[in-house]
Amino acid sequence: MSYTIYPSKDKKYIVLKHWGEMNREFGMKRVIEAHKLGAKLGITRYLVDLTEAINLDIAYSSYMYANEDLKTPCGINRTARAAMLVSADDHSHDFVETVLRNAGHNVTLFRDRELAIKHLL
Repeated sequence: MSYTIYPSKDKKYIVLKHWGEMNREFGMKRVIEAHKLGAKLGITRYLVDLTEAINLDIAYSSYMYANEDLKTPCGINRTARAAMLVSADDHSHDFVETVLRNAGHNVTLFRDRELAIKHLL
């Protein structure tokens, strides 16, 4: 599992790019790190690029991530907007989007980079 976190060239959103296998614990740590950078730079939009990452968690772990982990005071901006970008044939992140949205997070899953960025802007 590797990742990078950086602001977009226009400084309008934070890019969180993952490679490899994903799970609840790894994802939580990276999201906190991305939100810290966003808070520091005054940015509340996030492009979570998962085009080269696969979610290995079972449904229960995804549910707990959205409904327990992100509820604790962890530095996550609940008013932030996030676009999850996945590859066209990857459905391993679909349930994560559902539970995040149901828990009140402004997260939308995309399979097209341009549409994801347009959504953020």
